[in-house]
Amino acid sequence: MSANKPTVGFIGLGLMGLGATKCLTRNGYNVTGFDIDPAKNDLANQHGVTPVQNAKEVAIASDVILVCVMTPADLEAAIFADDGATHGLKPNAVLVDHSTTPVDVTKAMAARLRKTCGVGWIDAPVSGGPEGAEAGELAIMAGGSHADITKAHGVMETLASKFTVFGDVGAGQVAKMVNQILVLNNYAIIAEALALAEAGGIDTEKIPEALASGHAGSNLLPLLFPRMIERDFEPRGRARQILKDYDTLHDLAKTLKTPTPMSAQATSLFRMLIAKGGGELDGSAILKLFEQGDID
Repeated sequence: MSANKPTVGFIGLGLMGLGATKCLTRNGYNVTGFDIDPAKNDLANQHGVTPVQNAKEVAIASDVILVCVMTPADLEAAIFADDGATHGLKPNAVLVDHSTTPVDVTKAMAARLRKTCGVGWIDAPVSGGPEGAEAGELAIMAGGSHADITKAHGVMETLASKFTVFGDVGAGQVAKMVNQILVLNNYAIIAEALALAEAGGIDTEKIPEALASGHAGSNLLPLLFPRMIERDFEPRGRARQILKDYDTLHDLAKTLKTPTPMSAQATSLFRMLIAKGGGELDGSAILKLFEQGDID
């Protein structure tokens, strides 16, 4: 490990967290990690992460603490519980929240952390999936003070092919909601397109390459289309997580008095998929609704 690299802690070693820690250890960072699931700690340990017993121990060992968890309640517990990170943070540490967290919750927790122990908070939600995390090719949308961003900049640049600061705390989460509109709605659009292509009897495998140089070309088309063709619904981003992000999006849009009719339609499809037992499947499993005749 290079002597000038900060020590890194990672709280939440799920699909995204495991990918990110693989990237960091491969690039010479000393990473301490914790997940509430012991099996995930063991798996991360196989890839060079030093597992500890709780988030407090992660903070004690780390200069830059990264968090990627499912819900605001999970985030609050990771930071502020009796064995949470706030009880072990170094004075010059910085905390980076890679979770998709509501803007108001982000601002409130950041203020609470600053008041409690004087440590800064960066909201830095990501896009690119577990594969992008492991490859160091995420898009990271950040909000935070210049001083705090400077502390964590090298770590986030390692994880990202595109790292953009949008403003102060909370700005990264607004940018993530913009990202989610564009990405998550496309799951439904691509499923609709594939259903039509299959019904029309054309060679669906040719679609991504055929459309690549036209206006329909995108990063998602060659990623999702083959998965849907193969009915490969192994989770990279679970449908229940997508619905959680949609709920966050609609709450923000309501606060900002911004209509989101297209997202509302896609949200209804994901609610239907989850009601039919597809919550743990990848979001691309939305194709099932088109196959089963559940929608007109």
